[in-house]
Amino acid sequence: MDISEFFDTFYEEALELLQEMEQILLTLDVAAPDTEALNAIFRAAHSIKGGAGTFGLVELQQTTHLLENLLDATRHGELRLRRDIVDTFLETKDMLQEQLEAYRASEQPDAAAFERICAVLQQMAEAEIGGAATAGAAPAAPVAASRPGPESAAAPEASTAAESAAGAAAPGSQGSDLLEVSLLGVGDKDRDLLIDELGQLGDIVSREGDAQQYRVTLRCSVSPDDVEAVMCFIVEPEQLAIRPLPAAGEAAAAPVGASEPAAAAQSAPPVTEPAVPVAPAASSERGKSPPDAAKGGESTSIRVPVNKVDQIINLVGELIITQSMINQVAESAAGAGALSNGLNQLQRNSRDLQEAVMSIRMVPMDYVFSRFPRLVRDLAAKLGKEVELVTEGKSTELDKGLTERIIDPLTHLVRNSLDHGIEDPDTRRAAGKPGAGQLLLSATHQGGNILIEVRDDGAGLNRERILAKARSSGISVSDSMSDEDVWQLIFAPGFSTAVEVSDVSGRGVGMDVVKRNIQSMGGHVEILSEPGRGTRTRIVLPLTLAILDGMLIRVGSETFILPVNAIIESLQPRSEDLYSMGGGDLLLKVREDYLPVVPVGQAMAVANAVQEVTRSITVVVQGEGRRYALQVDELIGQQQVVVKNLETNYRKVPGVSAATILGDGSVALILDIGDLQELSQGRRRERAPRPEQTSLQNQPEEAVI
Repeated sequence: MDISEFFDTFYEEALELLQEMEQILLTLDVAAPDTEALNAIFRAAHSIKGGAGTFGLVELQQTTHLLENLLDATRHGELRLRRDIVDTFLETKDMLQEQLEAYRASEQPDAAAFERICAVLQQMAEAEIGGAATAGAAPAAPVAASRPGPESAAAPEASTAAESAAGAAAPGSQGSDLLEVSLLGVGDKDRDLLIDELGQLGDIVSREGDAQQYRVTLRCSVSPDDVEAVMCFIVEPEQLAIRPLPAAGEAAAAPVGASEPAAAAQSAPPVTEPAVPVAPAASSERGKSPPDAAKGGESTSIRVPVNKVDQIINLVGELIITQSMINQVAESAAGAGALSNGLNQLQRNSRDLQEAVMSIRMVPMDYVFSRFPRLVRDLAAKLGKEVELVTEGKSTELDKGLTERIIDPLTHLVRNSLDHGIEDPDTRRAAGKPGAGQLLLSATHQGGNILIEVRDDGAGLNRERILAKARSSGISVSDSMSDEDVWQLIFAPGFSTAVEVSDVSGRGVGMDVVKRNIQSMGGHVEILSEPGRGTRTRIVLPLTLAILDGMLIRVGSETFILPVNAIIESLQPRSEDLYSMGGGDLLLKVREDYLPVVPVGQAMAVANAVQEVTRSITVVVQGEGRRYALQVDELIGQQQVVVKNLETNYRKVPGVSAATILGDGSVALILDIGDLQELSQGRRRERAPRPEQTSLQNQPEEAVI
């Protein structure tokens, strides 16, 4: 049976198990580890090993087997945890992830790295738990031998045999118990696979029965719950019945012998059904304790490819556009009251359907935040700092596409906080602070946006150093600049105030990337800092890039759309509030602020736009952390629109972030507020006469040579 189509499912499940393993390891109290947490890590490793054996992923199976032996000794109290041991477990987790990624790319894992991590794990087993532990270790020969391909089953069989020996003589188990495992209504293929799995948990003493009920007697040191957790990867809980057998029965069953049945079980085809990697894995397999009703119930979630969700969202968008078209026709028709009422109901239903479909793409921010405990732990240790990571708002939801793209910018910000912001323990204590710094990651909903903050209690930004670096880099600055404008300087390409370059930071290639990436997602970055108290970086993003609440504006004969979340207010400008500046720039005084006036007609080259500012409408907007006064002819109204990627369907257009289809079938461009200011200045420079021409025109005739 070709099970290659199931590998993607196994890959995703294995990655989830590795991530959970990492999270538990990072939160373990090495002095007094939680027993359930240790069991959860062990079960995760065992599940990955089982799936790797099913797919013939030799290196992955052997590496996980060695790790599993150490984890088993840990949960039985034979191996006492230390920080360096946890570090080795985390390093092994990274290696397992690299092996998974190599297999997914149809490549073989790195041989040298595989041999090194196996040697490290074997050495740890010998040093920490002695010869008793090496009985369950993977044989040395396959480690040093040339790597077999996925078709080879020799190494998995050797690993399975070694594990059976380990299960029979697990240290500290106080002897092995007999369990009777009954398989109820299980087909031949699944039964062979289940027996193979049972053979990895201990010694199979006997087996008999038929398709209705097949009984397997197992000598092992694991609990019935652990056996059930492993078996539930293949069958439903109601197809299992597990009970301990009395000690007297062990003597009676012993003469049957384990070697022949076990060998038969192991000689069975290792690949029969793709059930091992499939995910009905009970949450008990993930180290959690669900209610008893959850064990027998159906799964509450399903895996759906993102492209299928995108297709549904696109169809719903088309439905919304069609509904807008019908609405427009109905409004223009006479005596269409009943039709209008029906359309209003359709509009409400369409909006509800749209919101329900959009919610499918929403995932909690925990998906993003879970990446950082390991990063903070490793980097803080490397920098010689003590850092406590705090996360808030992990349940706050964001579009799946945005969560993938926000990880890199957040990583840059976290690394900067650790390297530049939070001081070393001695410096902090000298300043009257706790030796351990605090780094906060938070996420909250703010209207139609999500606000993500990275906050530290470090030294804060140094205004004078930033200004000095800007001057030395040729950036035009002044001492009268506001703090907000000074902090924005760190986003300039190549800008860094680091005294020396390290492998963490100092090259000036990070913050500009952060700003550019966030702007590409329709968001902006703000920085607040206080010397000695720390720095707060705020990222404001739309909840989704598929739907937009927009304000329709008219400029000349063209209709454009402004994102509502960028609009602060709109007003009719008065002549006494307008101030001309050099170079043709115009400022509008709004209360105590002076805002640059950006004529949208000029920026977008609309020929018949209103030129006189006092006859126009000014929309105050915020983009890239600054405020502008956009000059438009008319405000048409607010409307929710379906965003269409213009660059994919046409090409990149300056000043435009996307497009949409209006109710009359026409295309309207969604303006990019950050680009409009630069675009307007560029148009003005193109129209301005050259300096030499101006000087000649202003000179007397006789002065011209």
